[in-house]
Amino acid sequence: MSRQSFLPASSQTLAQSLTEETSINLLQQIQVKAIATSLSPNPIPTTYVSRTAPTSEASQDATTGTPPILLLHGFDSSVMEFRRLLPLLQQQHPTWLVDLLGFGFTQRSSALSFTPTEIKQHLYATWKTLIGGPMILVGASMGGAAALDFCLTYPDAVAKLILLDSAGLDNAPDMGKMMVPPLGWMAAEFLRNPWVRQNISRAAYFDKSLASADALTCSRLHTTCPDWRRAMIAFTRSGGYTFLSETTVKSITCPTLVIWGRNDEILGTDDAEKFERAIANSRLEWCDRCGHVPHLEQPEQTAAYILNFI
Repeated sequence: MSRQSFLPASSQTLAQSLTEETSINLLQQIQVKAIATSLSPNPIPTTYVSRTAPTSEASQDATTGTPPILLLHGFDSSVMEFRRLLPLLQQQHPTWLVDLLGFGFTQRSSALSFTPTEIKQHLYATWKTLIGGPMILVGASMGGAAALDFCLTYPDAVAKLILLDSAGLDNAPDMGKMMVPPLGWMAAEFLRNPWVRQNISRAAYFDKSLASADALTCSRLHTTCPDWRRAMIAFTRSGGYTFLSETTVKSITCPTLVIWGRNDEILGTDDAEKFERAIANSRLEWCDRCGHVPHLEQPEQTAAYILNFI
């Protein structure tokens, strides 16, 4: 499957409106790999980005055995979320991005229900196929919850864990109760609406000017993929990651870095210190004048925290 062939025609048209160089460059780097899993008889075409460090630095990584970085995006998002962070990390360290099952541009098979368990099994198969060794797992927002769940089940695969304004504590509402016909269809279409997505984007930033037309396009590209609506409804009806809590994350034993925007209007800031208290081997770093997406709003500081930690 060639690059960008994963985009439906409507998304390819929308992609032409991208203006930010990092957005255009990242879209051009997305690849597709058919990942064999136990979830379905046919492999699942999975979108990812692989960016390795320059040769001299890559050889140093090979010598020291430093694990690669794998970044996981948030709810109803895609690898495009890391368009500003990836170039800063890949200059010094092998870095991967993956679209989680049911999200981004990864194919949404009609045989799947897109539960956290299926997402985790697909992520494990993807990790085993593409990376196959201990990694530094980074999760943003819902991706943080997915990273926590993965780390709890497959601790040997995770050398270090990094959470960016992460979900995963037991204060999230169970929106699945609302996802019954026809409310599920209506809620998904409401979420797809550009005006709604623009307001969500504005809420995610401290600096509202960053909620640009380019940012809106990045957030919408995947919403025209086949079965996007069905996957959103199915995941939400599953309850998502509401089963995680301060009690469950106490079992995390790997070194953990928590990065949080001081002005997060999506999750607030209380959970930052809760994560630091709950995970024994962890530390918290703050990004000032920053909302829910430090990797987009303060990418240089976020990259510095990550690279210093590893």
